[in-house]
Amino acid sequence: MGGPPYTPTVAQVTADPLIGRLVDGRYEIVARVARGGMATVYRAHDSRLNREIALKVMHPHLAEGEQAASFRQRFEREARSAAGLQHHGVVAVYDQGTDGDMRYLTMEYVPGTNLRQLIRDGSLTLRRSFAILDVVLSALAAAHAKEIVHRDIKPENVLLEAGTGRPKVADFGLARAVSEVSNTTTGTVLGTVAYLAPETISTGHVDMRADVYAVGILAFEMFTGRLPHEGEGPIQVAYAHVNSDVPPVSAFAGHLGRPLDLLVRSLTARDPDRRPRDAAMALDALRNTFQRIPNEVLDIPASAAPPPSPAAVKAARTAVVERPAAGRWVAHQPAQPQPPVPAAPPAPKARRGSKVLLALALIAVLLGAWWYTESGPGAYAVVPDGVVGVTVEAAEEALTAAGLRPTSVQQHDSDVPEGEVISAVPGEGQRWHRDEPVRLVVSLGQELAEAPAGLVGMDERAARAALKGVGLTDIEVSREYTSDGPRDEVIWASVRDGDMVPTDERVRLTVSDGPPPVTVPDVAGLEVDDATAALSAEKFKVAREDVFDEEAPAGTVIWTEPDGDKGAAEGGTVTVFVSLGPEGTVPDVVGMSVEDAQDTLEKAGYEVELRGFGELFGEGVVETDPVAGEQLKQGGTVTIWTL
Repeated sequence: MGGPPYTPTVAQVTADPLIGRLVDGRYEIVARVARGGMATVYRAHDSRLNREIALKVMHPHLAEGEQAASFRQRFEREARSAAGLQHHGVVAVYDQGTDGDMRYLTMEYVPGTNLRQLIRDGSLTLRRSFAILDVVLSALAAAHAKEIVHRDIKPENVLLEAGTGRPKVADFGLARAVSEVSNTTTGTVLGTVAYLAPETISTGHVDMRADVYAVGILAFEMFTGRLPHEGEGPIQVAYAHVNSDVPPVSAFAGHLGRPLDLLVRSLTARDPDRRPRDAAMALDALRNTFQRIPNEVLDIPASAAPPPSPAAVKAARTAVVERPAAGRWVAHQPAQPQPPVPAAPPAPKARRGSKVLLALALIAVLLGAWWYTESGPGAYAVVPDGVVGVTVEAAEEALTAAGLRPTSVQQHDSDVPEGEVISAVPGEGQRWHRDEPVRLVVSLGQELAEAPAGLVGMDERAARAALKGVGLTDIEVSREYTSDGPRDEVIWASVRDGDMVPTDERVRLTVSDGPPPVTVPDVAGLEVDDATAALSAEKFKVAREDVFDEEAPAGTVIWTEPDGDKGAAEGGTVTVFVSLGPEGTVPDVVGMSVEDAQDTLEKAGYEVELRGFGELFGEGVVETDPVAGEQLKQGGTVTIWTL
C-alpha cells in the first residue's frame, strides 16, 4: 500500500500475469507494490469511483491444503476488523470480494514509503520517532477500544505518506477480537517473530499487551537502528524473546538516557502483567517520557543502521511458527555458568581516604540531582492536551499531574461558558519550565452592560458617548429624513432603557437627517428679482453673487447653487449667480445701499466716487455715471449719486 509510484517493465508484466487484469469488472491492476507471506499488494484503478486504490490479493496456494480455511478466514477478517476502525492513523479498508478463484481486499492507497526504509536511512531523529510512535499507539488505542488486536506490528506495516510524512498503520490481517484470540488452542503461532511477545511464542496467548510488546521492539529499533534479539533463524530469535530481557537502548546509543531505557523496559517486559495493559496506557507512558527529553537530544539523528543479516530479514517476515510443548523453551535454554563464590571481604579498616571518596560521591549525587531538577530534563514538562475548553478545576488538575504550576486570570467571553478555560499560555503541547506558571485564561461568561436611558431624543454625539460610557462600543448609525425632530437627533435605538446587553453586541441607532429635501426651482435665465421671488416662495433663503458673463444679459441669473431641480434642505440657502454682462460693462447698482454699490463696482474693477448726502441719511444709490450697461474700461471711475 505504500511505496513510490510504480511503472511496470515488460519483464515484470510478463512475470506477473495479474498486471493489466480487470478484477470484478471494476479494478484495473496497474503495478505490483509489495509481496508478503500471505498476499501480494497491487496499485489499481477503481473505474467506478475514479480513484487509485491498493488491491490485496491472497496467494492462491494458501487456499489449498489443511490450513486453507484458516487463511481464508484470516484474510476476510482483515476487512471486517479494519473497516470498523475510523482513525487518521489507520489505512482505510474499502471492500472485500472474490473474482473466480481470486480473493481480494481493496484499501486506501498510501503513496510513499514505510518505516523500515526510514530506519535504514539513519536520518530518524528522536523527535520524529516519538511523533511516529504517538500515531501508532493512538491508532492501536482506537483498535483496542473495540477489543481488536493487530498482532503484526512491524516497520513494514507503518506506512509514511509521501509529501506529509504522516504515518498510517496497515495490515490488520492478523487482528481478531480479543475474545477470539484469548483462548487460542492451536499448535502454531502466526506473526512476525522479531516482534512477537514471549507469551505468544510460549503459550499462543495474544491480547492487547502483545501489541504493546511489539511497539516496544519497534521503539528499540527506531532508537538504535537495530533489533534487540537476532539469531540464525526464527527459532533462535523466538528463544531470545522468551528467555532474555530486551537490553537497554542506552547500551547501543550513548546519547539516549535512562528515561528511554525505562520506557522500552516497560513496553517489553517479559511478564505481560508488568506491561501497560493496552495501547492507551502505553501512549500515556510515551508522552510522559517525551516530556523528560531535552530538546538538544530530541533532534540528534540516529546512526544509519547496518545492512540486515539474512537471519534478521527472515525474522522480520510474517510466518507460521510451530509452538513447542510447554516448558520446551526453558528446557532448551543453554546452561548458565554458576557464579563464583566471592571471597570473604577483608576486615573493614577505617581509612580517611574512603570517607573523602564517600563525601565526594554524595556531593556529586546532590549536584546531579540539582542539575536534573533545575536545568536538566526534570526541570521541564509539556503542557498536556485537554486544558482548553474544560473547567478551570479540570485544567489545573491536569497541569498539576504533569508537574506544572497553574495560575489563572479571568476575562469575559461571549462564546465560552463561565468557568471554562479560553486559552493557555504556553499552549497545549509546548515544553515549559516547571518553575514557570502556566497561565490559564478563564471565562467569566458574557459581560453585560445596562443600556443608558433616554437614547431616543439625544443628539447623536451624546448618544454615542452614553453608550461607550457603559461599555457598548460597537455602534452602527443610519440616517433618515424626518420632520418630527431636529437634524442629528436619535429617533430610534435597538436597545431599550435599562436593557442588560452583552458588551460585544452591536447597538443600532437611527438618526434624523432633518426634513426631507425640497426641489430647488430652475430660475436660470430669469431676472434676478423674479428668481428671488420664486426661491422665496419655496421658503429658501437667497444669497447673490455677481459675475461677468459674455453671453447672459446683465441682471439675469446664470446658475444657482444647488442647481435647479436638485434637492436641498427646506429653509436652506440658495445662491444665485447674476450676470454683470461682459467685462467692461457698468453694473446696475441703483437701489443698492452705498456700501453694497461700492463693493459691486469695485469687484467689477472700477474706482468709485460718491456724490450727494444719501450716505448721511441712509439713502441708497439713485443714479450712476456712466449709467448701468454702458461700456467703461476697467480702472475707470463710476460716480454714484445719492439724495
